[in-house]
Amino acid sequence: MPDSLKEATRSGPGRLLVAVYGIFALAATARSAVQLSTRFGHAPLAYLLSAFAAVVYVVATAALAGAVSRRVAYLACGVELTGVLLVGAASLLFPAAFPDATVWSGFGSGYLFIPLVLPVLGLLWLRHTERAG
Repeated sequence: MPDSLKEATRSGPGRLLVAVYGIFALAATARSAVQLSTRFGHAPLAYLLSAFAAVVYVVATAALAGAVSRRVAYLACGVELTGVLLVGAASLLFPAAFPDATVWSGFGSGYLFIPLVLPVLGLLWLRHTERAG
């Protein structure tokens, strides 16, 4: 990726986007580590989904910061949006499968729906900076 595109994704509003992704990466990683190490048997599906979300947030943060390719950034944001929609719907349709919340359950309702909005903003920012570059 040319330097101008790397700079574009992490400048201006992109800085805030990368910061929010970084916060979610840290929060989801810490939450899933505690859940997996202390209560895995209670809600294994929910806790594994939390760990998966953590990985997606870490990859998205690195990609939006320009550490990896723009294609990876698009993929990470797309996977995140798909995950939020699928897990959000599943958690409402099959609540017994989610005795504990994940970052994405209820479409991110436990996090003020930021997990639902964040990948949309990420995809829009990537598209905007692609045109600008």
